[in-house]
Amino acid sequence: MRNLGISIYPQYGTEKELVNYMEKASEYGFSRIFTCLMSANDDKDVQQLQQLLKKANELGFEVIADVSPTVFADKNLSYKDLSYFKELGLSGLRLDMGFSGAEESIMSFNEHGLAIELNMSQGTKYLDQILSYQPNKQQIIGCHNFYPRRYTALSREHFLKCSAQYKDQGIRTAAMISSKHAAFGPWPVQEGLPTLEEHRGLAIDVQAKDLFQTGLIDDLIIGNMFASDEELKSLSLLNRYLLELKVEFKEQTTAVEKEIVLAKGHFNRGDVSAYVIRSTQTRVDFAHEEFPAHNTEPITRGDVTIDNVGYARYKGELHLARKDMDNSGNTNIVATIDKDEQFLLDHVHPWQKFKLIEK
Repeated sequence: MRNLGISIYPQYGTEKELVNYMEKASEYGFSRIFTCLMSANDDKDVQQLQQLLKKANELGFEVIADVSPTVFADKNLSYKDLSYFKELGLSGLRLDMGFSGAEESIMSFNEHGLAIELNMSQGTKYLDQILSYQPNKQQIIGCHNFYPRRYTALSREHFLKCSAQYKDQGIRTAAMISSKHAAFGPWPVQEGLPTLEEHRGLAIDVQAKDLFQTGLIDDLIIGNMFASDEELKSLSLLNRYLLELKVEFKEQTTAVEKEIVLAKGHFNRGDVSAYVIRSTQTRVDFAHEEFPAHNTEPITRGDVTIDNVGYARYKGELHLARKDMDNSGNTNIVATIDKDEQFLLDHVHPWQKFKLIEK
């Protein structure tokens, strides 16, 4: 199951504002909360957090807090006894900086059922080391870092490599997305809080589509606070299991062509082309239609096209253009994929199902 989450930082905002934010997120179907014990400045912050966690638990949230060995040392805690964190109201601990592997294995058997969440962004053999100590794998989960400073977040290549390490082991995974409207995070620098650098500045639902599209991420958490109502709503409406791309129709597009574009059953052919994503079933389902020629100018990346009567065998076939191409005059340009989502065309897999929705 794929889940959505928010982040809570008790040192910012009033208790009422924080509770309202949690209640709103709950109404939109969010089920996770991330918070940070490393940035809690004093006992007052921790006490405020405990009050908030009581409300979070009433709302049914899973709450995981960022910790490190220094948090254990500062509070004179042992990795063998996690009762302090349970009493705070936490569901799990995220080890931003871990131990040697043996400690994590022991922690995974804690009597309180607390999840032990590992930092997925390191790219080392850390997970292998923990697994070699035979942990309770059911209590091990993973979550990527977020990055408040511009140009410091993960590259796609590193992100995919690290994520696959965890997914290949059947471990539940999470990553961070960033609100354009939020002003607060655990640290003073605030230039967004994404996991992937290329997501910084993108609309939050586009970030989410991309990460779910990888097939490597189960849960998404908004790293900064407070996300806007519009952002929460857009994520709540997002299809978490089927890629949906927004399109804008051309003025001359016919009713039949719109019906084809908005059809439910699109998938990319398995014998993939570098130039187009082909949805070929439409030429079968609409074989009786004529498809007169219109909008037959050269094709540009992001165009949605339908072959017209000039291509007798292919008429009615729908394509999504991955590259700029010449147009023989036998292809109608009927719509354009939203500019911010066109990069997703590069990541559609063979046989992958997708849907087009009107912007």
